[in-house]
Amino acid sequence: MFAFIARRALLIFITVLGAIILLFILFQFMPGDMATILLGPRASESLVESYRARMGLDQPVHIQIVRYLANVLRGDLGTDVLNHLPVSSLIMNVLPNTIILAFSAIFMACLIGIPLGVFSASNQGSFFDYLTGLLSISMITVPHFLAGILLLLIFAVYLGWFPAMGGGQSGDILNQLYHLVLPATALGLGWVGYIARLTRATVLEELRADYVRTARAKGLKERIVLYKHVLRCSIIPVIAVIGVGFGNLMGGAVLIEIVFHRPGLGYMIYKAISTRNFPVLQGGLIVAIFLYALANFAADLSYVYIDPRVRGE
Repeated sequence: MFAFIARRALLIFITVLGAIILLFILFQFMPGDMATILLGPRASESLVESYRARMGLDQPVHIQIVRYLANVLRGDLGTDVLNHLPVSSLIMNVLPNTIILAFSAIFMACLIGIPLGVFSASNQGSFFDYLTGLLSISMITVPHFLAGILLLLIFAVYLGWFPAMGGGQSGDILNQLYHLVLPATALGLGWVGYIARLTRATVLEELRADYVRTARAKGLKERIVLYKHVLRCSIIPVIAVIGVGFGNLMGGAVLIEIVFHRPGLGYMIYKAISTRNFPVLQGGLIVAIFLYALANFAADLSYVYIDPRVRGE
């Protein structure tokens, strides 16, 4: 188990390191000089050269990469060129909002999608099975931003049940949860259908296994066979998909945070793109990559813990 965790941790470290290097190289090939873009077209040549020397932009690319990696390992993601504040502190101020949003969306999707898929599989061929399939496909095909706009118009504008914008008052947990309902629903709605369909398919496959016939022959109740034995084995692909889904939800959170004007990492990256604030943009993308890799690592550990067969392998 320790060797498995060590291999996975090393693989994640190499992946994140390679992504940071690739991201840095892509920024180097962006059109235009970064110092000129940041200082504006009216900046004098001496000021541009001074800024390039101060930021180390006049050095070879491999030296810049090594210095940047050393700073990242120390937790230094650069300085915001507009506010002259550390990028790491700016990210830490908004990152909890995005993590809470993504976790709330995936939790809602699992809470609804897994029981829906199990019940649909246990009633294969029934009217409820076909209805669940239709609803699941419909939810999968609706984009995050469109679901957000529809929920915003219906429940915030017309009905007035939920607030339309913002993340809630700082320190007021109930108010923050109240502001979280619509964004989390919009973000996780598509994954409800996806998890329901995946759970249904894996449960149907496990129901044909020999151990299910043995359990039924021993006289175990169908509910115990379904939820204690079948679901535990069929949930492993769902957990693996949840790890990938968390990374996708981090990307979808960008549009949701824009629609609901919610402070978070995605909205900060969007503002950095619009203002060409490259240090903030680069730091935000690095943190997003790290969270994506960490979510997959957590998914690997979880299904190793759940399934003894994987531990044996």
